[in-house]
Amino acid sequence: MQKRITAFRRLGQHHLEQLSEHFHVDYFPELDSADDPAFREALREAHGLIGASLRITPELLDDAPNLEAIASISVGVDNYPVDELTRRDILLCNTPDVLTETTADTGFSLIMASARRVVELADFVKRGDWTESVGPAQFGSDVHGKTLGMVGFGRIGAAVARRGALGFGMKVLYSNASPKPDLERELGAQRREFDELLAEADFVCVTVPLTAETTHLFGAEQFARMKSSAIFVNIARGQVVDEPALIDALETGEIRAAGLDVFAKEPLPADSPLPRMANVVALPHIGSATVETRDAMAQRAVDNILRALSGERPISLVNDEAWTSRQG
Repeated sequence: MQKRITAFRRLGQHHLEQLSEHFHVDYFPELDSADDPAFREALREAHGLIGASLRITPELLDDAPNLEAIASISVGVDNYPVDELTRRDILLCNTPDVLTETTADTGFSLIMASARRVVELADFVKRGDWTESVGPAQFGSDVHGKTLGMVGFGRIGAAVARRGALGFGMKVLYSNASPKPDLERELGAQRREFDELLAEADFVCVTVPLTAETTHLFGAEQFARMKSSAIFVNIARGQVVDEPALIDALETGEIRAAGLDVFAKEPLPADSPLPRMANVVALPHIGSATVETRDAMAQRAVDNILRALSGERPISLVNDEAWTSRQG
């Protein structure tokens, strides 16, 4: 019997054709909700699920008795009940590595844009307000030679730090990560306790995964510890930050500015003050959003699901315990 795949969002025609060579594919390119009746019906027969940006619940899994593997087109797995998937011997795969450099580009662009007030001053020109030479009211901050504090120092954090240290002569500090002696040698990075990093860094860039421990890692207390000239950059997850506390810190001048690619609720609600604040650069979660990287992410997910449903170990497996259990 031919196995069945339920696919949704972010797949190109070449990816669908590759899957269709091996499986029956039910495709939902415009899926708005997991409650869609046609999607739920397809899921009941599915052996594999591939897609992104859909919250998977245990209740949804109850409707998928044949499900063997999920290939998420993402690095983060906070949309998935990992322990429950493991209990059911369902393999969960993600797409690390292929988006590291692109996401780091986004992070460093937020550092640059926030420090040099790029968006704010581009709007200044567009409005026709540039009628004389700029003065102190339009001055920004240097990036080169400043101190970059990385909260989280995995693949993406290291890639951002590499841009800062090697491209801009920045001093790199890191916290919320195990010791990284290779990166310390390469970049001159120094490990700090979290509170020490906040007090010392000119730029605080967040790249930690979203977990119970990192939810609201940044709140009023943390912003109060930062320099009043500091710039906060978040390319992790919006829930890592207590958003009202961040807004208050920006409004009161407790910190100078913020560059944000992620938010507590996405898309950003129309009544959020963040995109209207002059000292905020707000992006619509574009960390990995380039043609090349999104294609590579989808291809990694396709490769993962092909391997998983043919009995081979996926390239990027999140829950090794499920694989071990499946091997008997």
